[in-house]
Amino acid sequence: MGADADPVLLGLHIQSGACLTFEVITRRLEDRGGGLARVNGRARLVEGLAMPREEAEFSLSYYNSNTCWIDLDKVLAVFGLTRDELGNEAKVTNAIRTLAAKMPTYITLKEVKKRWGHGQEDIFPVTQFEKLWVDMTALPEIDSRFVVVPRLRGQQLKDQAQLDGWLRDGSAAYVESLCTWG
Repeated sequence: MGADADPVLLGLHIQSGACLTFEVITRRLEDRGGGLARVNGRARLVEGLAMPREEAEFSLSYYNSNTCWIDLDKVLAVFGLTRDELGNEAKVTNAIRTLAAKMPTYITLKEVKKRWGHGQEDIFPVTQFEKLWVDMTALPEIDSRFVVVPRLRGQQLKDQAQLDGWLRDGSAAYVESLCTWG
């Protein structure tokens, strides 16, 4: 919430020469899902699912805002592709699978409600397999940078209970100021 195409951050990303520049915010207790860490001497974003213990994420000072600046040509080069090759479905598919093999797969168990109507619902267990974009920061061939931004710009709302704090701390007003309402 609150991210926009800030020309200062875009310029910073371009000037750095990085492949990816992630925006991070100062971590608060209610922030869930990992954050910025140093792993084997390299700064990278680590998901909560990849932490050895759940409480380890609370020792991290910065939280991923989920906003990322991308140098498209550098990302394509990591995939072994160029812009001209994006129309070649077989080559793109192979490139994605090759890079994906270098990244972890997370398996999450969730419950999904199926509402049948007339007050009847069932809850089904499901398994979700996912690859996460931030794990690209672990790849040695990707030059990743991180920039601390104000919480107003980069706050994630993952739970309905966070809405009150978001409204009270001025974040909602900040997001509203970015919009033109017709």
